[in-house]
Amino acid sequence: MEDLLAWLTLKSLPGIGDLLGKRLIERFGSPEKVFQAPPKALMGVAGMTPPLVAALSCARTPDRLKEELDRAVKKNYQVVPLTDPRYPALLREIPDPPLFLYCHGRLEQDAGCVAVVGSRRATSYGRAATRKLCRALARHGITVVSGMARGIDTAAHEGALAGGSPTVAVLGSGLERIYPPENKKLFHAIAEKGAVISEFFLKDPPMPHHFPKRNRVIAGMSLGVVVVEAARKSGSLITARLAADQGREVFAVPGSIESQKSAGTHALIKQGAKLVEDVKDILEEIGHRLDVKPPPAIAPQKGVAPSQDPPLSPEASRVLDALEPYPVHIDDLVRKLAMDAGRLAGILLKLELGGWVQQVPGKRFLRRTR
Repeated sequence: MEDLLAWLTLKSLPGIGDLLGKRLIERFGSPEKVFQAPPKALMGVAGMTPPLVAALSCARTPDRLKEELDRAVKKNYQVVPLTDPRYPALLREIPDPPLFLYCHGRLEQDAGCVAVVGSRRATSYGRAATRKLCRALARHGITVVSGMARGIDTAAHEGALAGGSPTVAVLGSGLERIYPPENKKLFHAIAEKGAVISEFFLKDPPMPHHFPKRNRVIAGMSLGVVVVEAARKSGSLITARLAADQGREVFAVPGSIESQKSAGTHALIKQGAKLVEDVKDILEEIGHRLDVKPPPAIAPQKGVAPSQDPPLSPEASRVLDALEPYPVHIDDLVRKLAMDAGRLAGILLKLELGGWVQQVPGKRFLRRTR
């Protein structure tokens, strides 16, 4: 308990950020030894100034930090400091890792992580592509890391959970301020199989300046970052840039050339990011650094022959061929196919029930990948 209070106290001191905090820990070994170090030794650390030395010399643990740690213990949250073996090894390598992480759930010591991030205002295509990719990553035993934001982040965690492997959510707020609030159930589902982590105090709100800090953690603990649907000024591009700066691989999922939500991902591809169509494109680059498992086979039920889809009628095949991975309004399909609207609606319903087609709000339809 006393050791963790020292970590909280060090983090709370004005002027002692993550970069300088890491240097102090590397030089002295622990916060307690930092506080006990003589002024001359402290001044030998790059970035230290006489006012900071004086602040360290007279530092005291405020009651609010004691209450903070008591609350974390009561809630069964873990506080994982930089020197703890549970702390993500790759994250420890970056210049400014968080001095400690709050953790709800369990961090796997040797987890091979891939980050998947993208637009909060994702298209149905982007969400579907993300779920499919993350489910495949999880089925190969790879931990998907994302930020639990709306859109692509949410789809990434959902896909990973469906694939049966742990997933890690990195928050831009404290663990007691779930954001976005509609992801409360997802928050607990992630913690049950993996971990929700944050460098912010438990009740810290989701402030705008928190998210670039959150992004460096997402990139820092991952071998590679996959960007799905990002506009030209997307925060996901910050994550990609941080990953490149940290020597990690950058991947991008292409989208429609008509979509501004894919302009950022296409720019990444032009700059050298690897284009991703399926999980094999990721494994080709970093599979040798991951403990990749073959995806589990789906055993057929005893006495039941493998099912086969009945062949589509020529008319249904024609409708399916007219659809795209992006939503098309039913009126546009009527004009394109020169088909009666009622007849077309009936065919679309049958295709939807068969899993070939997905309907999205606004009487729009898209072709599903099977």
